[in-house]
Amino acid sequence: MSLFKIAWRNMQQRGLATVLTMFSMALGVCLVVMVLSIGWLIQTSFSRNSNVGYNLIVGAKGSPLQLTLNTVYYLSRTIEVLPYDEYLEFLPKDERTAEIQKIGGQIAQPDRAGRYGETFMKGGFAIPVCLGDYFGPFRVVGTKPGFFENLRYGEGADLKYEFAQGRNFVDYSEENGFFEAVLGSHVAAEMKIKVGDEIKTTHGDPEGEGHGQGFKVVGILKSTGTPNDRATFINIEGFYWMEGHARAIEPAEMAQQERTEVVAAPAAANAARLPLEKRDLTAVLIKPANGMYAMSMERDINKSLRAQAASPIREITTMLENFVKPINDALLALTAVVCLVSAISILVSIYNSMNERRRDIAVMRALGARRDVVMAIILIESLLIAIIGGGAGWVAAHLIGMAFSPAVEYRTGIQLGLLTSVTTYELWLIPGLMGLATLAGLIPAMAAYRTDVSRNL
Repeated sequence: MSLFKIAWRNMQQRGLATVLTMFSMALGVCLVVMVLSIGWLIQTSFSRNSNVGYNLIVGAKGSPLQLTLNTVYYLSRTIEVLPYDEYLEFLPKDERTAEIQKIGGQIAQPDRAGRYGETFMKGGFAIPVCLGDYFGPFRVVGTKPGFFENLRYGEGADLKYEFAQGRNFVDYSEENGFFEAVLGSHVAAEMKIKVGDEIKTTHGDPEGEGHGQGFKVVGILKSTGTPNDRATFINIEGFYWMEGHARAIEPAEMAQQERTEVVAAPAAANAARLPLEKRDLTAVLIKPANGMYAMSMERDINKSLRAQAASPIREITTMLENFVKPINDALLALTAVVCLVSAISILVSIYNSMNERRRDIAVMRALGARRDVVMAIILIESLLIAIIGGGAGWVAAHLIGMAFSPAVEYRTGIQLGLLTSVTTYELWLIPGLMGLATLAGLIPAMAAYRTDVSRNL
C-alpha cells in the first residue's frame, strides 16, 4: 500500500477532526484570497481612473491632491474658485473671441488669443468645470457639452462616452433653454430617474437647501466604471443662473473696471447669459495639442498668483504610493498572520492525535516500517490537509467574488470572474501553504519517529 493511501486512511479514521482542520484551513485561505482581491480591486480602480483623458487640472491655489480628488473623484470640497477669465486664457483667438461675444460682459482686448491658446492649445481642448451642488448624495458638475464630446476614459483613455438613453445636453435648446442635465448610470439607477424627468439640485451639501430651478434630464450615460457614473452633469450656463452661483462684484472691483479700457461684448441673441465678470470656475480640464507641452504649461501656470496646475496622473500615482500601497502592505501582513494561524491549526490537530495513534505506529514498526516511512506518512497527511483545505478556500473565495461581481461592476466597472483577480501573491499561496504544512507536520512527525515500539504494543 502506498504512503498516500496510508495517510488518507489515517485521515478517514479521524474524520471529524480532519474535516474541522480542513475547514479551518479553507476559511483562512478564503480570507487571504478575499483580502488580496480587495487590494487588487482598489489598485485597479485607482489605476484605471488615473487615465482621465486630459493632462492638467487648473484650479485655485491650494493642495494639488485636493484639487485632483475634488475634480476627478468628486470626493473633496471646493475651497476657492477661479475667475472665468482663466478659462479664456486657454482658448485660441477665434474660440476666445466667439466665447466672449456669446457671453457678453466686460473684458480687455476681447479679440486677442488666450495666453496659452495659440501656442499650446490649437488641436487640444479646455473644459470648464463648476462644482458645489448635489443631487441627492451625488455631486453636480456644471460643464459644457464638450465634456462628453472631447474626453475619453479607460485604461488607454481611448473609450468614448456613450449614452444608454437620450443624448448629450446642448449649450442652448429652444425647449429647455440652458437647463438640461445628463446623469451618470449609478445616479439614474439609485435615484430612479429616466430621460424626460426634471431634477432639482441642492446647494452646498446633500441635505442643503434646494434650488427652485429644475433641469430636464436629456441623457443617461452608459456605465463607465469611473467616478462619472456617480455624478450629475448640468449645463454650465444653467449652473450660473441658479441662486448663489453668480459672483457678487465688489465696489473696488467696479472702480477698477472703470479705470481699465474695456470692450463690452454683445450678448447672444438666443438668450441672456450671465455676464463674464460674474462668472467663477472650480477648475479647467486641459489637454494641449501635444502632451509634451503639459510640463511647460504646468510650470508656467504655477508661477501665477491665483492659479495652480496639477497633473492628475501624477497626483493619483502619488496617492497610490503614499496611501493605498501601505494599506495593501498591511493587508498582506494580515494574510501572513492568517496563514500562520492555519498552519498552527494543522500542527495542533495532528499532534493531539498522536497519543491515540501510538499503538498503530508501533504495529507498523513491528511489521517492518522504518522510522523515516512513519515520519513521511505524518508529513504527507499534513500536506493533504493543507492542499485540500487551501484549494477549497481558494475556490470558495473566487466564487464569492463572482457572486458579488454584479455589485462590484455596478460601482467600479470592474467585472470579477473566477480568475480575473488572481494576483502574483496568490500564485505563491498554495506552495507557501505546502511549506507551512510541512513545517507544522514536523513536530508530530518527529514524535512518531521517536515512538517506542515495545512500550506501545
